[in-house]
Amino acid sequence: MTIYVGNLSYQASEEDLRSVFAEYGAIKRVVLPIDRETGRMRGFAFVEMMEDAQEDTAISELDGAEWMGRQLRVNKAKPRPDYRSAGRREE
Repeated sequence: MTIYVGNLSYQASEEDLRSVFAEYGAIKRVVLPIDRETGRMRGFAFVEMMEDAQEDTAISELDGAEWMGRQLRVNKAKPRPDYRSAGRREE
């Protein structure tokens, strides 16, 4: 499972997120998407933890919490749609 973290401060770094989520368990990966045009962080991130139970606890504890002056939105990430196959004809 992957955790979606929304409404992030644009000053938040990967290390900031790691320190917050480390309280709930071992972190596998943190991704902070960057806007291609501006080079700025996009205001959200994805966090993967080693165990689903740790992810569930982090979600329930951090969703709605205020961090760096913003109220976080934390939930399970939805799978990304596969646009590459959309519109292709079956042969």
